[in-house]
Amino acid sequence: MRLLLKNPDYLLLEIPSLRLLSSDDLLAMARQEVPFFFISEPGVVVQGELKDWIRQALNEGAELSYSGYEGHPVIPVQGHPFRDDFDFGKMVLVSRELVARAVELLPEKSLKWAAFYHLKLCCSKFSLSEMPRYSAVEADTRKSGEKQFDYVNPSQREVQIEMEEILTAFLHRAGALLKPENRQALPVPPQISATVVIPVRNRVKTIADAVRSALSQQAPFPFNVIVVDNHSTDGTTEILRELAASAPNLVHLIPERTDLGIGGCWNEAVADAHCGAYVVQLDSDDLYSGPDTLVKMVEAFQKRGAGMVIGSYRMTDFQLQPLPPGVIDHREWTDGNGPNNALRINGLGAPRAFRRELLLAHPFPNVSYGEDYAMGLLFSENYWLERVWEPVYCCRRWEGNSDAALSPEKVAANNRYKDELRQQAFERRLVMVAKVSSQEL
Repeated sequence: MRLLLKNPDYLLLEIPSLRLLSSDDLLAMARQEVPFFFISEPGVVVQGELKDWIRQALNEGAELSYSGYEGHPVIPVQGHPFRDDFDFGKMVLVSRELVARAVELLPEKSLKWAAFYHLKLCCSKFSLSEMPRYSAVEADTRKSGEKQFDYVNPSQREVQIEMEEILTAFLHRAGALLKPENRQALPVPPQISATVVIPVRNRVKTIADAVRSALSQQAPFPFNVIVVDNHSTDGTTEILRELAASAPNLVHLIPERTDLGIGGCWNEAVADAHCGAYVVQLDSDDLYSGPDTLVKMVEAFQKRGAGMVIGSYRMTDFQLQPLPPGVIDHREWTDGNGPNNALRINGLGAPRAFRRELLLAHPFPNVSYGEDYAMGLLFSENYWLERVWEPVYCCRRWEGNSDAALSPEKVAANNRYKDELRQQAFERRLVMVAKVSSQEL
């Protein structure tokens, strides 16, 4: 950390990245007798007077104030910034009171990477400036589809562990930390059956591959494939009709409603009379790794009576050649702390599978982003979430992927929705933990 400017009211400090703030940096700041600190990354050019920024923070009672910059929108904090990559931009204003509280709650272990995450979880009031307070050049020019897997990069494992420890400590202090002994085990259904659900809209190039991959599964129990054709207009519907004519276990549904997102399409499939006891996901441009994927997913339910199962997948190109970062297996998940750590990360993995009765009782939100994350947060609060660690799914990257190259505005909207889900989950868990604690007294 480098001192750029010293003023009786504030210090202007520069650090290579906010994410690289250490506990030593926090301790050094706490020794300074100034009411505010500006922490900036290199290349930031301040716009206007810094005292105006301080004045806004004082008027709003904010302990941490932040701002977007041209071409880089940021979003408001909804309750708590659980996501460790919550974007505060490249410059923040922090009060001395917040620094002091964060130092008081620092763990004994020295923090190399999670001090800023710790700082923001200690904050009680955030402020988002409506006007840009600075200009900056975006250094990370990768597409959204390339950035989204940073949190599962094996090279970042130590960083992730440190972040998880900070979140766990916060949830414990807040009274929202879930314990594995409070999860329920579901009985095995009287009759084991499975359904592969494929929501689709305008995937004429890939839908036949996906359907054939699902139909090629080999299992000792009855299974079928339900494709929810969300009013395709590019020839997808005609391909599905042709496939269904020769495949008796392929159900081709076209919903009456025209306002359905992916979650709404899932609800249509689950409510259908043909739906089996276990429901397994397959996206319309992806493939199962082999004919045993369905069996491996269903068998995982039996281990502890899980309510949800999530597999592992391999990133490939359209011709199934491996792509970086390779296998995505979410090794950060643990039986003891996975549901808590789920509040911090951006996803839980694929393919996803559910007990049908849970989906009937708790339908998917009718959205096309984050619907699976919503169910993972909800079901892992009460039931075992089992993992299949070996790759059983091929996630194909191609120019038609809906998340391959999102605009900054769309990324911000997606993040805002998932942050809303996190806050809702946190509030549910506060009630759950308080109820369990009262019963134990």
